[in-house]
Parts: sequence; structure tokens; C-alpha cells
Amino acid sequence: MASSEETLLFPASLISAEVTGSLPAGFVIRPLSRGDHARGFYDVLSVLTWVGDPAPSEAEFRARFDEMTAAAGTYYFLVIEHVGRIVGTGELVIERKFIHKHGKVGHVEEIAIAKEHQGKGLGFAMMRALGSVAAGTKCYKTILNCGLRNEPFYARCGYRNSGIEMSRYLEEEAADPYRRG
Repeated sequence: MASSEETLLFPASLISAEVTGSLPAGFVIRPLSRGDHARGFYDVLSVLTWVGDPAPSEAEFRARFDEMTAAAGTYYFLVIEHVGRIVGTGELVIERKFIHKHGKVGHVEEIAIAKEHQGKGLGFAMMRALGSVAAGTKCYKTILNCGLRNEPFYARCGYRNSGIEMSRYLEEEAADPYRRG
């Protein structure tokens, strides 16, 4: 049995073997582990957006991991690891609907690749892996929000613009828009 350090968020078997076998040598895609804080998890997420100042502590990371584990079947957070460091992240959050015959929608979130590893196809591999998890969990579609500069990438991943994202923040306005998320 794995130690609590290596507890995975969900079974790795949900990630298609086709995707796991397509990564460049030395790169592994897998579910988030309870021990990933020490592997640079927040360093990668900070490529995407503000994560906190300071970044969440290991105890805070583990508390959030445990919350996600307790909500089994909802959170599917993947990481790409290279030489003991997290170099990519991506998450699928499952929304259970009453419409579409109680269908499920997968929300793609927190896609980030470390700057030094961008351009190696890792983002595309992450999107394919999340797609395989969505199919394995019987989602009828996946959706995501992105900025205009990222739209061409997601179009290459098979997504198309299907509406407008709107937000209403329930917290005080941050002086720095980077911290808004």
C-alpha cells in the first residue's frame, strides 16, 4: 500500500495508455499525489496565475488534497512530472447535471506548463489526458474558459468558442488584476 505521501487523488488507470505512452522520454503524467507540494506544484501553477503570497504551505496543500479526496468522483487533478519535479498541471472538475438525462460535464481548469518545458507538446498531452478521464467518467462534454491569447491552442485541442464567459466576484476587488483569477 502506498504511503500517505504518495496517495493519489484518483486511480491512474483513468488516464489512457495512449496518452501516457506519448510523452517525451523522462516525462510522466499521473494523478496528483499528496506529496506533490514538495515537488514544485505551486511553482508551476504560478505560471498560470497568482497562487498566494506566500504560496500555500504544505499543510494547506494537504488539507485541500484531502478535501478533494473526500469528494470522490468530482476532482481529477493531473500532473506531469520530470526528474522529480512537477512541470505541468491540469484539472477536470465533474459537474453533475439534472439536464441531459442527469449527464456530467467536465470543466477543464488550471492548465499550466513550466516555462522551460513549453513547446514540447506537454500542454496538448495534458488536454488529451483530461479528455480520456472525461470519457472514462462518462462526461457528455468538456468545457473551459480561457483568455483570447490561449484560444488558438485550445482550438488545436478540438475546442471551439461556444459563448461568452461572465464572472461576478464575491470578494473585494484586488488592486492587481493578476490576483483576480
